Amino acid sequence: MQNTKKFLIFASLLFAACTSDPLQEPAGTAGDAGETAVSKICNTSAHAARGTLIAKFDDEAVPTLEQAAAQYAATRSGGAMTRSGIAPVDEILADLHVTSLERVFPDAGEHEARTRAAGLHRWYVLAFDEEQDLDEAARRLAAVAEISKIQFSVKRRKAFDGKAYPFREEPRGATRGLVRSDFNDPNLFWQWHYINNADQAVATTALAGADINAADAWKLTGGDRRVIVAIVDEGVKYTHPDLAANMWTNPNPSKEYDYQDIHGWNFAADAPISWDRVETLPNGQKDGDSGHGTHVAGTVAAVNNNGLGVAGVAGGTGNGDGVQIMSCQIFSGSTDATDLIVSRAIKYAADHGASILQCSYGYEGAGIRSDREYEKSAPLEVEAIRYFLAQSNCKAMDGGLAVYSAGNESKPYSDYPGGYRDCISVTSFSADGLPAYYTCYGPGCNIAAPGGETGGLSGGEKAGVLSTLCSEISGTDYGYMQGTSMACPHVSGVAALGLSYALAKGKHYTREEFVSMLLTSVNDIDARLEGTKTTGATLNLEDYRGKMGTGTVDAYQLLMQIEGTPCLKVSTGRLELITLTQHFGGSAQNLTYRGVEIAKEDMEKLGMTAEPEMYNGQLMIKCTKPGVARITVKAVGGGNRPGSETIMGGIEISKEFAVIARETGAENGGWL
Repeated sequence: MQNTKKFLIFASLLFAACTSDPLQEPAGTAGDAGETAVSKICNTSAHAARGTLIAKFDDEAVPTLEQAAAQYAATRSGGAMTRSGIAPVDEILADLHVTSLERVFPDAGEHEARTRAAGLHRWYVLAFDEEQDLDEAARRLAAVAEISKIQFSVKRRKAFDGKAYPFREEPRGATRGLVRSDFNDPNLFWQWHYINNADQAVATTALAGADINAADAWKLTGGDRRVIVAIVDEGVKYTHPDLAANMWTNPNPSKEYDYQDIHGWNFAADAPISWDRVETLPNGQKDGDSGHGTHVAGTVAAVNNNGLGVAGVAGGTGNGDGVQIMSCQIFSGSTDATDLIVSRAIKYAADHGASILQCSYGYEGAGIRSDREYEKSAPLEVEAIRYFLAQSNCKAMDGGLAVYSAGNESKPYSDYPGGYRDCISVTSFSADGLPAYYTCYGPGCNIAAPGGETGGLSGGEKAGVLSTLCSEISGTDYGYMQGTSMACPHVSGVAALGLSYALAKGKHYTREEFVSMLLTSVNDIDARLEGTKTTGATLNLEDYRGKMGTGTVDAYQLLMQIEGTPCLKVSTGRLELITLTQHFGGSAQNLTYRGVEIAKEDMEKLGMTAEPEMYNGQLMIKCTKPGVARITVKAVGGGNRPGSETIMGGIEISKEFAVIARETGAENGGWL
C-alpha cells in the first residue's frame, strides 16, 4: 500500500511537470525540471503553520485565476473558492483536498492599482487538512509552470522574555532626583527611560542622562494627530484609560472585515481586536496574550498630561494632540503570527494611513544572516514591507518607516526582519546606560534605545520599562517589561515626534533623509564600554563597542535637526573647547566674537558655574549636569567691530546652538 502511494505521488509529479507550459520551463532532462521546481520553494517547513501554503502565480496565470474567482462568486452562494481554473494546479488542489484558495491580499479598492503595480495581487494562499505532508504539497505545486514561488508560512515570536511585572505604588524615596517635566502623569516619576536622573530606587548604577531626552523634546512637540503608528503585535487594549484618546479610528470601516475594523484588525484570528485571550495548558502553564502589544503601544503614545498613569513618547501634551495608534494584531491568544498574518497586517497599515510600522517580533528559530537569504526565504513579507515603505502617508516624508527590535538572544548580529537593509533595527540598553544582557548587537543593528532589565539591577523590575498593561491579564493597567521589544517603540515614538515637528515646521524629507537624521540624533555609548557587567549574564562590554548602532536615540537632537539648529555635544564634568569652523566657516578661529548668550535658568539646569565664552576661536564650556540648553554666539564678519555711519566695519552675525550635555561622552554619534 505504501509503495502504491509513493508511485501515485511520483506519477502525479511527472504529470504536473509534463502538462506545464514548455515556454515557462527551461529545456532539459527530468532532473533539470525537478531542480527547477525545487528552486521555487523559498524556505523550509520547519516552524511553519500546518495546512497552509502560499503561492505566487505568474502574471499570465492571474487572469485565469480571477476569472475562476468571478465565476465562483456568481454561481456559488457562500463558501470558499477551491479551484484555480488552471488544469495542472486544480488536479493537485483536488488531491490535497484544498478547502480554500484566495488572494493573500484581497481587492484593495482605491488602492488596488498600486497593489497590482507592486505585484501583490499574484500571491494566493491555499488551506487544506493539517495532516497533509507540507513538503510533498510544496514540491507538487512547485512543479507547475504557472506558479513562480512556493512559501511555507513560518511562525514568528515576540521579542521579549514573556514576563510582565505589575506596577506597585511605592514611596518616592529621598534619593529620587527631580523629574523636570511639564506633564502631570503621576507615574512618569518611574519612567527613567524618558528622564533618567540616576534614581537610586531604580538602580544604584543608574546613569543620569541614560534616556531618550524626552522632557525637552516635549516642550517643542508632543506629537501630531496626522502621524499614525501601526502596532504590529498583540492586540492593543483600545479601551485602556491611558490609550483610548490616542487610538486611531477608521473613518471607513471595511465590508471585508464586517465593518468591525474600527481601531485596526486581528489578522491572527480574522476577527476584531482582542487582548485578553489566555488558556491553561495541560501542564498548568498559561499560554496566550500577555499585554505585550498594549505595553508597546503605551511607550509610543500613552496619553500625556492627563493626570493619569504614565506618559508616552509621542502621546501629546494634553491638548488633544499626540500621534495615533493603529492596532494591526498578529498574535492572538495562543495563535502564532506567521508570514501570511504579518504580511496582511503590514499591507493593511500601508493602505489605512500609517507612516511608521512598530514591529517587536522576529522569526521563530531562524538564523538568517544576510539580506539575500531573507529575500529568498520570506519573499511575501519582503514585498509587503517594500509596499509599506513606498507609501507616503505623512506629508512630512516620502515613504514610510519600518522599525524592528534587534532580538533578545545576545547574538552578535541582528534578527530579521530588523537586520534587513530597509528596516531600522533597535538594540537595548538599561538604566545604567550599558547594553542589556539579552540584546543582540553587531551587523544589522542601527540604533540603541532603553529596553530595561527587570532583574539583576538593584531596583529589580523598576529598572525595566514602565508602560500600559491589560488589567484583564495582569490585574493592573500598568507594569514593567524588558526586551528589545521595549526598546523598539522608543525609536518609533521618537520618529513620530520628528515627523510631527516636521509637519509643524512645514518641512519635507525623503525617507532616506529622515532615516539619516534619526540615526544621527544620538548620544555616545561606546566610551563607557570597558570591563564587565553582570546582571542576567556577565558581559564583556568591549565586545559591544561599535556594535550597538550609531548611539543611543535622542528625541531632542532629532527635533533640533528638523529645526535646523546645530547641536554641540559636551561631556559633563570636564572643560570642553569646541571649534566652530563648520558653523562659522573656515576662518572661525580668526573672527572677532562679541560674546555668548545663555539664559540663567539654562546655566542652572546644566550646573554651569561660569558662563560659556569664546577662547582663541573656540567655545569654552563646562557642564556638571546632563541636560540641554540653547546658546547664541555672536561674531563680526569683515572687521573687528560692526560698521556704523561713521566707522567702516563688518556685519554682526549670530548663530544659535543647542548644547547637549551627557555623562556618556561625546566621541561618537555622528555630525549634527
